Order: sequence, then structure tokens, then C-alpha cells
Amino acid sequence: MSEYLSIADDVKLGENVKLSKFINLYGCSIGDNTKIGAFVEIQKNATVGKNCKISSHTFICEGVTIEDNVFVGHGVTFINDTYPHATNPDGTLQTKKDWQVEPTLIKKGASIGSGSTILSNLTIGHNAIIGAGSVVTKDVPPNTIVAGNPARVIFNS
Repeated sequence: MSEYLSIADDVKLGENVKLSKFINLYGCSIGDNTKIGAFVEIQKNATVGKNCKISSHTFICEGVTIEDNVFVGHGVTFINDTYPHATNPDGTLQTKKDWQVEPTLIKKGASIGSGSTILSNLTIGHNAIIGAGSVVTKDVPPNTIVAGNPARVIFNS
């Protein structure tokens, strides 16, 4: 199974995790019975809960916490820096000491549609649904459907 997989020794995999080929996992934690699709990267200090489905071509960066029973569609991108820069004011390349990870929390049972971008410093609520192609720029309440760029509420129970 290790052919075409890049899984660092520090990854914590739960029981019955299903891994597709061509994935890159390092320093993260994946819960029981979760399925990770092809061409997914999950960075250090990211957590994916139990019974989740992470579809192909998705990028989950440091600082993202995904609770149990969450669906993440194809090609979803998470962001962990509101104002990214390559260099410092003096022109030197930034390192990890030059910025701080901004967290993102995806609550239990949420669904994120394919092609969505999820910015940092926000929470997507319990059982919320994010429409395909949405750009989520602020918190999404529980049991709410949002869509668009920027994502706006289209249904709230």
C-alpha cells in the first residue's frame, strides 16, 4: 500500500482509514473509518475526525480541525493566513517564525461542496452545507446552507 503514498511517521491514523494513492500526509491526525481520496494533502497540526470523506484534490493546511462525519468535496482548499507574504519588509524570505497559523474549525456533520475555498479564522457550524464553488469568508451558523462568492446564506433552519 505504500507505493505512491507519502505518509510521514508522525501521522496518527485511526482504525479502518481508507487511503487512495497519490496522497501526502504529515504531522496530522485522521480518525477512524475516514476515507481520503487521491491527490489530497493534509499538513501538520491538522485534524480530521471519524467517519469523514475527504475527496480528491483537496488541500487541508495546518490549523484546520475537521470534526466527525464531515464531507469535503473534490478540490476544496483551506487557507491559514489572511495576509500571506513571501518575504519580510527587508526582502528576506519568510519562515515559520514570521507568521502565525490562523485556525479553521469545521463542526460535526458539515458538508463542503467541490471547488470551495475556506478562509481562516472561521467556524463552519454543525450540519452546515457549503455550496460547490463557494468562497467562505466568515462563520457559517449551524444547520445553514451558504453558497456563492462570497458565500451568503441561502437557507437557515
